[in-house]
Amino acid sequence: MLSHSKIQSIIWTSRISQAEKFYRDVLDLTFKGRSDGALVFDVNGADLRVSPVAETTPTEHTVLGFAVQDVNTVVEYLANKGVAFERFDAFPHEKNGVLITPESTKVAWFRDPDGNLLSIVQYGDAH
Repeated sequence: MLSHSKIQSIIWTSRISQAEKFYRDVLDLTFKGRSDGALVFDVNGADLRVSPVAETTPTEHTVLGFAVQDVNTVVEYLANKGVAFERFDAFPHEKNGVLITPESTKVAWFRDPDGNLLSIVQYGDAH
């Protein structure tokens, strides 16, 4: 039944103004408007709702990922906009912060103003 529905993603923010600038101006997502206090962005036809809450805690795990054709180009673009990429001690990151998995998938992680862990990924041959 739900396999025919349109999925939406929801992220919490306690910094609505900073979140709006980040998702609109840094990530270049198309701002659709506000709905019940949430910022609504279009991500290739799917809605991303950035919903206000009183307080949030930075996430330990990825809460939202963007699948892209060329992760290195996106990393360079975002780095030029001031985005800092996360590095995890257990993983061998490239100089630009990208991790290449044994299956040739490339992934990089970064945080939004609330500390939500986001990723960009370019899937390898096995995907």
